[in-house]
Amino acid sequence: MTATTIGLVAGSLTSVAAIPQVIKTLKTRHVRDISIWQPLLLAFGVALWMIYGILINDLPLIVANIIPLICNVILTGMKIRYGND
Repeated sequence: MTATTIGLVAGSLTSVAAIPQVIKTLKTRHVRDISIWQPLLLAFGVALWMIYGILINDLPLIVANIIPLICNVILTGMKIRYGND
């Protein structure tokens, strides 16, 4: 495996990792067991990685962080929205 292949596989896996949790949470509206800090910190972290990718003009780094950013922002929003139900 080349470094590029490893990077593409890693980026793909981390990009889709939060999707199952988002889908499950959307279906059940059950957020009691989700810590507000986990998706919030991940959203902040991937946003910083995306900004870093923009600053160094690295398109794969930018693209690999768009989906996790969206998913973790959605999870944070659902935790806030459904957390008191």
